[in-house]
Amino acid sequence: MSGGTDGRDEEGRGEEARGEEVRGARRIPGPRPPADDFGDLGRVPAPGTEPTREPEREPEPTREPEPEREPEAPVPAPPVDSPPVLPHRVLQALLGAWALAACSPEEAAAVEAHLTDCAPCAEEALRLRDAVGLLHTDRSLDLDPLLRARVLESCLNRRPAQIPVPGWAAPYDAETARLDALLRDIADAEWHAPVRLRWFEDERPASRRTTVAGVIGHLMTVDGLIGAALGLGDPMTGAPLTPTARTEAYWASTRVPPTRAVRGPWREQSHTLIRTVSFAGRGVAELSVSYGDFALPMQDALLDRAFECWVHAWDIAQAVDYPYEPPSAGHLHRMIDLAVRMLPAALAVRRRSGLAGPARQLVTAGSPGRSLHLEIEGSGGGDWYVALDSPAALGSAEHSVAQVALDGVEFCRLLAGHVPPVEAAAGQRGDREAIRDVLFAAASLSRL
Repeated sequence: MSGGTDGRDEEGRGEEARGEEVRGARRIPGPRPPADDFGDLGRVPAPGTEPTREPEREPEPTREPEPEREPEAPVPAPPVDSPPVLPHRVLQALLGAWALAACSPEEAAAVEAHLTDCAPCAEEALRLRDAVGLLHTDRSLDLDPLLRARVLESCLNRRPAQIPVPGWAAPYDAETARLDALLRDIADAEWHAPVRLRWFEDERPASRRTTVAGVIGHLMTVDGLIGAALGLGDPMTGAPLTPTARTEAYWASTRVPPTRAVRGPWREQSHTLIRTVSFAGRGVAELSVSYGDFALPMQDALLDRAFECWVHAWDIAQAVDYPYEPPSAGHLHRMIDLAVRMLPAALAVRRRSGLAGPARQLVTAGSPGRSLHLEIEGSGGGDWYVALDSPAALGSAEHSVAQVALDGVEFCRLLAGHVPPVEAAAGQRGDREAIRDVLFAAASLSRL
């Protein structure tokens, strides 16, 4: 039914309200508070008191409600793109950029997907990643001692040398090359950095102060003994044959302190020695080289010079605060073996001087006798048996009366006179006198 005569319907709405509803602007009433919501309880009047009436506020103007919007459909997530399909030659060309992490995400995904299916590219990627590791600047400036040997071996496998370097000369070649690389990196002022050379003499440590340039002059002077034995001429004509006397004569003959100019003659001399023994053939290995007080075959003399070069390169590196690694394990093993072979003769010299205990069990030459078991651990390590009573006797495990355990590098420091004999051995067992005699004999092999 229709409303009254005044134009209002049952709910009391006029024509304008009905017109708005027709036009779609519906009126939405506000939310109704719950029955137990009293708001601030402090404002509830106490029983028996009249509540204070707050002044009436002006009604806020009513706002027309916004029309309801249809809910938006959810936006679907973008599909994950699969790696692009690229030709093999393109993927192969991207390996270098991938190793350097310079590819775009799409290219990197394509390369990595390809590496799971292509074995040659996977091997090449590993090699490139290893090469990228050498580009980091936070690593030691000194390269791996085996790097040069690996590069030369790779080159020689592709194209063998017509005149190869003898295997017994390889340690000297490697150590002079490593020292030359160190000398190239130091500044001019560092050639005058003080270096203290140390050795063991007369049952006590000895030392001599010089400079980096003075050390290179010392190496060049003693290497002249090798050149003289090969017929290349002695750079110091008339100089004594012993290494210490030759070095003192060289230092005394230089009126001004040597500079980095000494590097050129020293390196040229080492190159000449390597070339000469390479062209000379097999017979030169047994050529005798005199050190004044003793003599060594050419192959042992060059090994001794390689050891000396490494020890003094270590001294230089410490003086200029430069990282320096020991020789490769194979070369270090040869150096230790040479020293062990020289120990029985050194023991006999000390025994004649009254510095070692008397022989207890003499045997005929070539027969096994009382021995000390020398166990070298770590790089270049192994087991050796040192004859104690006669240089001509053979070391034997069955006749071992004592055992000494040492790290390989620590044993070399003992041989160089950088460690006191009483502090060298990490483990000792057996005859104490034999152990002491061998350790002091090893230290006596050191010299300037």
